[in-house]
This record gives sequence, C-alpha cells and structure tokens, in this order.
Amino acid sequence: MYHNPVLLKQSVDDLVTNPDGIYVDCTFGGGGHSREILSRLSEKGRLFSFDQDLDALKNTIDDPRFTLVNQNFRFLENSLLMYGVPQVDGVLADLGVSSHQFDEADRGFSTRSNAPLDMRMNVMQNLDAKRVINEYEESELADLFYHYGELREARKLAREIVHHRKTKSIDTTEDLKKLFSYIPPHKVNKFYAQLFQAIRIEVNQELEVLKEMLVQAYNVLKPEGRLVVISYHSLEDRLVKRFLKNGMFEGEPERDIYGNYKKAFELIKSKAIIPDDQEIEENSRARSAKMRTGIKI
Repeated sequence: MYHNPVLLKQSVDDLVTNPDGIYVDCTFGGGGHSREILSRLSEKGRLFSFDQDLDALKNTIDDPRFTLVNQNFRFLENSLLMYGVPQVDGVLADLGVSSHQFDEADRGFSTRSNAPLDMRMNVMQNLDAKRVINEYEESELADLFYHYGELREARKLAREIVHHRKTKSIDTTEDLKKLFSYIPPHKVNKFYAQLFQAIRIEVNQELEVLKEMLVQAYNVLKPEGRLVVISYHSLEDRLVKRFLKNGMFEGEPERDIYGNYKKAFELIKSKAIIPDDQEIEENSRARSAKMRTGIKI
C-alpha cells in the first residue's frame, strides 16, 4: 500500500459539486483521492494532480481526463496556466507525508529505522536533513526546533548537536537519536516525532510552500469553487484555518463599511472534520488529521 487516503469520502464529497468541472489534487501520492475524484466526474470533467516525488509518478492513472504534473504544488497557478486552465471548480490538498515515504527506510522520514538523514520529498533538491543538522548555526537549529517542533528545550537540543558535530558528523537517523538517549522512555516517541517533524518541515519548506499554495488556490478557484485541506499538525491547521477565515496568515483583515471582516471563504462547517474511530483503527496515521473546507466568496 503506497498510501491509505485519509477522509477519502468526506473530502471528495465536499470537493466535487460539478461532474463536468475541473479539479486539482495537490498531493497525488498513491492516487487514492484522485481515483475517487475521477469516479465522480463525467466524460467532460478533468483532473490535474500534482506531486514532486518521483516515486509517485509510478502510480499514474490511465484516463484521458487525468493529468499528472510532476511539480511541487507551490507552482500550482503557473502550471495550470501552461495547460490552458485559468480557473478550476475545486482544489484538494492532503498535507500528510505518504505511508510510502515513511516506510521507505532510505528516505529518512521514519523514527523507527536507521537511515541516512534525508527527508527530502523532492530527491532532486540540494537541501536535506544531513545539511540542516550538520551545517545550520546553533541559533537556526534552536529556532526551527522551537517553532516547527514546538520543543521547549530547543536551545539545549541545538547546543548538543553543535557540540557533537565538532568531532563527528551526524549522518544517520540513529546518529541523531543517540544524542538524546537520555529522554525518558514514556516521552521518547513524542519527542522524536516532534524533532523529526521540525527537521522535515525545514528541509521541505513545508509551511512557506503551504502558504503559497493556499494563495494560488484562491486565485484559481472560480466563485463558489471549493478548497478542501487535510492537515496533520497544529502548525498547518492554524494556517489553513486563518486563511479560510479571512484570506490572510497574519495581521488584521479589512473591514467593510459596517465594520465586518472581509471574508475569503464561506466555511461548510465551523469546526474541523476528523476521522471516526473505525478509520483510525484501520489507519493509525489518520489519528491527527483535520479537514477544513471553504467555498470561495
């Protein structure tokens, strides 16, 4: 199984309102969401799916309505224009790292196996986890551990890494984990999950890329077009929630003459949709998922 799609029916139910429409799946992966979208489209409908991971290209779908774009979704708007598509009816983004990427040991995403420090979703890029850990300044490491991993002891962790690498390069996931073998057993799983998350976000510039995608999704959506986003940690969800509320990530939105905030989207539901107990039991990686859907005003 390349990837078990999360909130499959709920997300596509929210997304596809016009069977003849044009839709985007920003995160193709194993193609689970894309196949479900295609099953809802007529012969006139079209689907453009994006994935920067070369492995995902092996899962392409043989369907004349389908186009797989080997690009990061930060290039959403320009890529669609290259296909002569200025507007679409809906955009879906499942932001989770695929099961395949976690299970491929040599990709370095998982805390469970010893692998080179990599964590690149696009293996063609230069920046990888090894460079981050061995070349970033102590203050840079502390900042990313604190902001991206929400680790309170960020400065201490950064200091220990910098001290160790003066005598020996930190090359593998096990090299990194050995530095923090003092973490109590009941805290170790959460700690490494936060640490690896912080490094992965930095390597792939995930939050900046997400911001760019959300703005471009708004630009390409038709009025009443739908944006569906499935996020997996609070940093992503905060950005998505705020953007769907007022089209911004920071600062105060404009008010109309009556003092009301200018809205970018109408939310289908005020609270995020989460997987039910059955889905979590069948797919433990769905546990942290939150889905939000907005209709462009």
